[in-house]
This record gives sequence, structure tokens and C-alpha cells, in this order.
Amino acid sequence: MDLGIAGETALVLGGTRGLALGCARALAEAGVKLLLNGRDPAVGQQAATELGGTFVPGDVADPVERAGVIEAALKHPVSILVTNAGGPPPGLFTDHPPETWRKAVELSLLSAIEVTQRLVPGMVARGFGRIVNITSFVVKEPYPNMAISNSLRVGLVGAMATLAREVAARGVTVNNLLPGLMDTGALQRVIDARARRENRGETEVRQLMAQSVPTGRLGTAADFGPICAFLCSRHAGYITGQNIAVDGGLVHGLL
Repeated sequence: MDLGIAGETALVLGGTRGLALGCARALAEAGVKLLLNGRDPAVGQQAATELGGTFVPGDVADPVERAGVIEAALKHPVSILVTNAGGPPPGLFTDHPPETWRKAVELSLLSAIEVTQRLVPGMVARGFGRIVNITSFVVKEPYPNMAISNSLRVGLVGAMATLAREVAARGVTVNNLLPGLMDTGALQRVIDARARRENRGETEVRQLMAQSVPTGRLGTAADFGPICAFLCSRHAGYITGQNIAVDGGLVHGLL
């Protein structure tokens, strides 16, 4: 299917690894010009070279480095934004001091909000824009030992739901993708924490997690990227303000 976005420019935050890299790869296949953000120059340059994009270095959790990423992006006519950042640390509600929560706010909430605020005016001016936020299935069903993620992911969804209605008539859509138990570095941290907490081996924990998913396996970037690209397409212009789970049926809710 021709997604109708060949020649558009996309900024993909944290786009050099994992699910965001899956999104970037699917966008590249649709003919989109890529600005790939990441923290590791070697990994970033390799991903950018592979996909024919431009590497934009910077840690979006750091306000100063985030400003540099934004300024670099504003030199291009960015019409597609995929926000993404590493997940906050696992743990119970009482496990983390306030400073850990503050750092997580910068990482999981303010990074996406600030970049979106700076780029959305250009999308509105051009009459076309697609914003996809990679967040988590926990906005639909809180997950054990993930107190910070359960809290901040919901905050981001609320902010983006508001924006979606504010720009819907301007040709800009805003949607959230909610990955389930995906086989990424972020999930590995959760697996390691659970293994320590329950005194189990990593392989056993991984198997238990896979068994909890109706499809019987953990998800992959290849499961995720095409959905992201479709939401960025011309065909998805009437889909906005939605939270779409890519979770193998993990979430038990009806909505």
C-alpha cells in the first residue's frame, strides 16, 4: 500500500533502537526522510546510514540536550513526529524517592510535550502533520511493579488527547501507540527486576511473561513499526486522539 507520505520528513525520538527504530524502518520504506535521534553516536550513525537518514544526537531527558535536538529538527520541514523515550525504572510506589520521579517526568512526559509544542506549529502552518507517541499498555491496565510508568504514561496520554482535539481541523493527527510486552531493552530491565524480586531465573521470567500474552509470545519491533507508519500515512487522517494497543491481546479491558 502506498502510504502517501513519500518525501515527508519525520523526527523519531529515541529512533536508533527498539520499537522506535521499527517505526523509523517502516517510515523509510514508505519513502519518508528521517531524522533519527539517539544518545549513542556510534549506534545512531549506523542506524541513520542503514535507513538513509540523518542522525540527531541528544538525550531528550536532558533539557539542554533536548533543546539542541529541537533546534536541529526546526531546520527541516518536519511533518511527522514519533516521540519515544526509555521507560522509567521499575519498582513499587514506595521504592523510589521524589528525585527519581522528577527525572522520570523529564524523560517520559516533558520530553514529548516540549518537542511536540515546538514542532506542531509548523505542521499546522503546512496543513499536514502526524504525531505518534510511543507510550505503554499500562495506560489501559496498570502493571505490577511499574508505579512510575503507570502514573506518567497516563499524564502524557491526557496531554496528547487535549492536543488532538485542538489541531484536528488543521490536518494534524495525534495518536498514541501502546506497546505490550515487547522484547526490547526496556522490557529486559523489567525482567531483571522481577527475577530478583521473585528469585527466579531470567529465562523462567521471560517464559512466564510470554505465557501471559494470548498470542503466546513477546512482541517485536517488526510487529510494531507498520502500525506506526500507517498512523503517519495520508490514509489515517480521520484517526486522532486514539490509544492503540499493540500487545498481542494482553490488555483485558474492552476499550
